[in-house]
Amino acid sequence: MAEFTLPANSKINGKGRTHAATGAGNRTKKFKVYRYDPDSGENPRYDMFDINLDECGPMVLDALIKMKSDQDSTLAFRRSCREGICGSCSMNINGKNGLACTTAIEDCKGDVTITPLPHMEVIKDLVPDFTHFYAQYASIKPWLQTVTPTPSSKERLQSPEDRSKLDGLYECILCACCSTSCPSYWWNSDKFLGPAILLQAYRWLADSRDEATGERLDELEDPFRLYRCHTIMNCSNACPKGLSPARAIAEIKKMEAERIV
Repeated sequence: MAEFTLPANSKINGKGRTHAATGAGNRTKKFKVYRYDPDSGENPRYDMFDINLDECGPMVLDALIKMKSDQDSTLAFRRSCREGICGSCSMNINGKNGLACTTAIEDCKGDVTITPLPHMEVIKDLVPDFTHFYAQYASIKPWLQTVTPTPSSKERLQSPEDRSKLDGLYECILCACCSTSCPSYWWNSDKFLGPAILLQAYRWLADSRDEATGERLDELEDPFRLYRCHTIMNCSNACPKGLSPARAIAEIKKMEAERIV
């Protein structure tokens, strides 16, 4: 599994703060949370939070909300749906990328260490900068491209069999858990699209209604954009939705090879 890695120009300074739970009883859990504010000029640190589980919801996100509400209002993290749908609360929990809203506290053994997604610039605390990730997503033109006239008064239809080919692809929520667990993406994210974006690319290649297959494959035919995948499989292990970006990447490579033959 991918372990958390600090930005190249950062280091832990050994200092931190401890926040005690109010009314803490026997069911107290310790959380070690990464803190970094680039505007402060200080080095990153870890803060310790004691959370009374009898006064907290069951998920890691519940613990983070309680930390922010009761102990330190300056703690920064993203969250929205709380149902594993939006992907906002993706972070590294005890060394594994996942969603805070679907990770149960009881499944975290011992103290819980929470850090931002690995190898992404940090805006503040647990909030990574997704600017580059979203730019890569836009580069694959993630929408239906057609050249034939739109059918009059009806949608572009596809058979149930063709629709089933999109299963395991359309469910991607762009949380970046897979891409930020990939060593190839760590070292080549400026050129390699990474597992999440390549899975999204295959989602359109597999769509029977899309008519830009050749152009899409031309864009992906590159030593870095596609072929920096070395099938390490971290991506499939890290996906909180149970998808397999590695399989999608293999299918794209197969399509590229069949064009040559």
